[in-house]
Amino acid sequence: MDVVNIFLTNVLGESLDDFVHDGRRFTFDRLGADGPRRLLDGPMWVFIDWVMDDLAGLEMCRRLRADPRTLEAHITMVLEEDDPDDRRRSLKAGADDYMVGPLDRTAVLDRVFALQSRQGESHATRRFEMGDLSIDMAALQARWDGEPIELRPNEFRLLRFFAENPNRVLSREDLINGLGKREPPIDERTVDVWIGRLRRAMKAAGAGNPLRTVRSMGYVFDLG
Repeated sequence: MDVVNIFLTNVLGESLDDFVHDGRRFTFDRLGADGPRRLLDGPMWVFIDWVMDDLAGLEMCRRLRADPRTLEAHITMVLEEDDPDDRRRSLKAGADDYMVGPLDRTAVLDRVFALQSRQGESHATRRFEMGDLSIDMAALQARWDGEPIELRPNEFRLLRFFAENPNRVLSREDLINGLGKREPPIDERTVDVWIGRLRRAMKAAGAGNPLRTVRSMGYVFDLG
């Protein structure tokens, strides 16, 4: 089933259940200043509050446009009032459109449905490159300095999540949540099996061992 990712910067994103419509699953989540904390498969729609708790909405919009994970997201700025200057500043910061809040589930879904119908179903696939590592999301293929890294689906997604969060300690729970493996529950030690397979595959491709274990904390993907 195709997945449509809907993110909101307010608490509403934490309280909405998934919604299935016309063969698609619409998922909701809250988006913080650091961006998404899980992998994104499928289109992404973001509703940014003009005023956030820890960041201005305009700055959040600029960050999303500078982040390769969210570069292609459709961004709607949620204004407190219909002010022409606020509308202009929102579009200049990178928003695709705007609406006046407050939001509720119906308003969010109505906006997504309307824009999907208008824009069609296309979604740009992405290619991730950092140093010697390249990840082709369309082909589900990772390479190290041009050499294919032979990976199973779970290990491919794990590598992608590490690559999107380099040089950062990620706990087993972070990795399970990041890969969207919360339901049904997974034993945290399963992560160690994934890590072992990923390490062996990367070593076979000539990458050495960029995955570092941090005792009692998790793993770090050391990528310069």
